[in-house]
Amino acid sequence: MEPMNPLADRASAPAASPAPAKGWRVLARWVDASGYGGIAILAVVILVIFPLALDAFRLNMMGKYLTYAFVAVGLVIAWGYGGVLSLGQGVFFGLGGYAMAMFLKLEASDPISTKTQTTPGIPDFMDWNQVTALPFWWKPFHSLPFAILAALVVPTALAFVISYAMFKRRVGGVYFAIITQAVALILSVLIIGQQGYTGGVNGITDLRTLLGFDIQSNEAKLILYFVNAVLLLAALLGCRWIQRSKLGTLLLAMRDKEDRVRFSGYDVSMFKVFAFCVAALLAAIGGAMFTLQVGFMSPSFVGIVPSIEMVIYAAIGGRMSLVGAVYGAVLVNLGKSWFSESFPNLWLYLMAAMFIGVVMAFPNGLAGLYEQHVRPRFQRLLGGSGKKEYER
Repeated sequence: MEPMNPLADRASAPAASPAPAKGWRVLARWVDASGYGGIAILAVVILVIFPLALDAFRLNMMGKYLTYAFVAVGLVIAWGYGGVLSLGQGVFFGLGGYAMAMFLKLEASDPISTKTQTTPGIPDFMDWNQVTALPFWWKPFHSLPFAILAALVVPTALAFVISYAMFKRRVGGVYFAIITQAVALILSVLIIGQQGYTGGVNGITDLRTLLGFDIQSNEAKLILYFVNAVLLLAALLGCRWIQRSKLGTLLLAMRDKEDRVRFSGYDVSMFKVFAFCVAALLAAIGGAMFTLQVGFMSPSFVGIVPSIEMVIYAAIGGRMSLVGAVYGAVLVNLGKSWFSESFPNLWLYLMAAMFIGVVMAFPNGLAGLYEQHVRPRFQRLLGGSGKKEYER
């Protein structure tokens, strides 16, 4: 047995340090290639930086922008991966928002609060339009669980009916986009026309409490912001799982070579239905959270114009990037707010210039800018390309 050599042990001790460094480098490569790194950075931004840097008013405004991000993330799955372009996502956003607004409005319309009305116990807009009894289809919305279920199920079911009827007949592309626009127009006209039951052009307003808690207070808005942010991150993780699964691979293959996937024995129409329903579900969640964040819902978020704006969110961020879609939604709405505040007479032109400039300069959106300029430098720092080592 050889005697111990302290000097040799001390000299050899630092040699063990490269292993952990190499391990961290491998982990960083995997995070970069898997896409979870972007979600982690976004989580820090919206859960830490925004709450610390913004006042209550601006934070609530940012929470409103994050509700739009649900729609943009859903469009990445439907349009970016599935090749299903929908110009009617405002329909599902509005249905989710109206379901939540109906519950909140009924809570605010108790007989004591509405005792000055001709018919106490019904929403004020119904009383103004001489409706003397609560419609039967409003009554279940006295229950919050029912309202949440309706906010999720009704938009998804409508999306299933529309997409199943169209895709089973192989109606797609621009024709499907036009049909979704028609649905958005029909629903907005229906909501405005049925003023006594929907609030008409003003929508459902003056929503102040949720189960007795004042949702207009700064404390409630802060809690709702964090709930909204956590739900968005959960949606991103779920959609990222879809992207990295076999289902995501089939969606991409279907988008690029639909006939080849069909001839391989897969039911292409049902894959499209699935992608469209996922986008509708996420849009509905965003709509419900929007109602809670801002305290109202109106048909101005249902029609053709807001639906096209929602597609722009995904296009600006990058229609293949989940995290990029979130940044796109935030950037577009920040630009809209800043331009309208600073240049009230020119803000529409400035918004149009921003859209055109970004699309022309960065055809793949903000995500394309990251992939071309930022990610290569990051990979060089890691000593290689994580994409080649960890791609599916």
